[in-house]
Amino acid sequence: MWNKSFFIAKSAGQRAVEADMLPDQVCNGMITSHTEAWLDRYYFEKYVLEVSIATLERGGVTSRIDTYQFLDPIDVWAFPKYPGKTVILEPTMNIAEGIAEFIRENDACLREPDTWLGTWINPATQRCYLDITMISPYLDEATVQARIHSERENRAILALYNLGNHQTVYLGRESLSQE
Repeated sequence: MWNKSFFIAKSAGQRAVEADMLPDQVCNGMITSHTEAWLDRYYFEKYVLEVSIATLERGGVTSRIDTYQFLDPIDVWAFPKYPGKTVILEPTMNIAEGIAEFIRENDACLREPDTWLGTWINPATQRCYLDITMISPYLDEATVQARIHSERENRAILALYNLGNHQTVYLGRESLSQE
């Protein structure tokens, strides 16, 4: 069935049409762009759910928001690049909503080279930490870098995490009880 509002909108130069208005071949790419927008949204939502589930199952994950790929468990140390941007979710909070909001607020930083979305559940408090994460192959180097980033942003980094060995090194036990 033809819809007159499509022709009015098209003649006025508007690009948006509802997907159920006309068959695909009549819309000449308008539905395609509409479909692509929905696909982008659904892929993002799928990614957020996958990160949320993996975080709950494994206690944390590291992934890229531009490729939606998870970092394999390799022998590197992960820590926050921007500790001032770290978000801490209480155990009762919706992790998926928190992750989606964190990505929206920090999109530019998360797309920088060598940065990752990092999630970690503190086993002592069950709080979920969301970070803009960087990695280093050496513990000593990671510790120095973490301290530099902590001082620069005036916020303590709780721990470094080795993705391959599943090992946590705390950087000051006094901060563990505070956060």
